[in-house]
Amino acid sequence: MSFSIAVGVVENFLSDHWRDALEISLIWLALYQIWVRLRETQGIRILTGVAIGSISFLLVSELLHLPVLDWLLRNTAALGLFTLVVIFQPELRRVAANLGKNRLFSSAQENLETVELLSQLTFDLANRQLGALIAIERDVPLDPWAESGVELDCLLSVELVVSIFFQRTPLHDGGLILRQDRLLAGACIFPVTERTDLDRNLGLRHRAGLGLSEETDAIIIVVSEETGVISLCRSGEIERDFDPESFRTRLKELLTTVENEDPA
Repeated sequence: MSFSIAVGVVENFLSDHWRDALEISLIWLALYQIWVRLRETQGIRILTGVAIGSISFLLVSELLHLPVLDWLLRNTAALGLFTLVVIFQPELRRVAANLGKNRLFSSAQENLETVELLSQLTFDLANRQLGALIAIERDVPLDPWAESGVELDCLLSVELVVSIFFQRTPLHDGGLILRQDRLLAGACIFPVTERTDLDRNLGLRHRAGLGLSEETDAIIIVVSEETGVISLCRSGEIERDFDPESFRTRLKELLTTVENEDPA
């Protein structure tokens, strides 16, 4: 009897408050998406400082019953919101521009086409023994590193990437960033890993690929200029010695099956 009463109470609660739960979920999802896209920007430090300061002042005003401070905080909230919009204007514009390109709206077919293109151009580079460093953006935006290079914003193509990494071209020295099926920027500077347990034969490209994979969830393709050996960096780990088929299979797994997992 008591179990039936408990079930009835739960059903009544859900029927009365399901809209509240939905509203909270939507707000949380929106805030989370904003945080994911802004957490790698310079402005996030300002936002964190403003949030901590505002909460601290509110707590002090409530605990000590300071009506003037409480009035000031509540009446300047609108001005503070406008200030944050101004601070984050570039980031908000970028989020709005890329919303339609988000992985949420991309199809599996588009991913497979990108995998085929990447496989083809990677082994083209390896056969020519052209060193390359290509970062594939996933959930964590790579804009801070893209800003260190030269903006491209063009469709991915084998010919273009081979031209970029051809020796003595202006953009060959540095990393290339890929967002969906577009080249975002070239000649980018990636953070170099500080690990001391790596093979001494790993050069600066491999260490830069590992460094970026330690700080983001990007997948980084590295082609050795000296040997033509192909490597994949992800979550601070490196995989090497691929043939065309195993590389295509592994890249397909990372870009389709594993794309929603957190970095290990």
